[in-house]
Amino acid sequence: MAVISLGGVVTSTSVRIGGNKFDASIAEHIRKKYALAVGDRTAEEIKITIGSALYLEDKLTMDVRGRDVISGLPKTIAVSSDDITDAISNELDGVISALKTVLQNTPPELAADIIDRGIIMSGGSCLLRNLDQLVTRATGIPAYIADEALLCVAKGTGIVLENLDAYKRSILATK
Repeated sequence: MAVISLGGVVTSTSVRIGGNKFDASIAEHIRKKYALAVGDRTAEEIKITIGSALYLEDKLTMDVRGRDVISGLPKTIAVSSDDITDAISNELDGVISALKTVLQNTPPELAADIIDRGIIMSGGSCLLRNLDQLVTRATGIPAYIADEALLCVAKGTGIVLENLDAYKRSILATK
């Protein structure tokens, strides 16, 4: 996470929380609650299909197939969106905590701009249902998902590489 102004990073932090951590938490939660072992791909499919950062008024459900950890036999269970929200709540707390740290370290003038313009989220994890609403509730600042959120980092890196001379000062200043 970073606050960027005038082509440079003002303040930033990095947390090892994202899609893979969410998937692992979902798999672990299902194993503990339902005694069902599911793989990484299944956990990711669950996250994408019914995952939500906030509890939904109209719960979503999904049939999940895996291996019963007691009998070792295949088994199918119904999992709800509330289960997934519970499963990833600790990781979401970590993301919100890191975001608050970045905002606390932001100079007051830029903080005012952030309040006016909002927070732009990018990357695959920001596509988690209602994550923007969770960020808005936690910070009081409007949060928006970037256009083409999955491609933002790659496109931005390409722009920097095409204009490397212009960005050299900014890159070297952060070291």
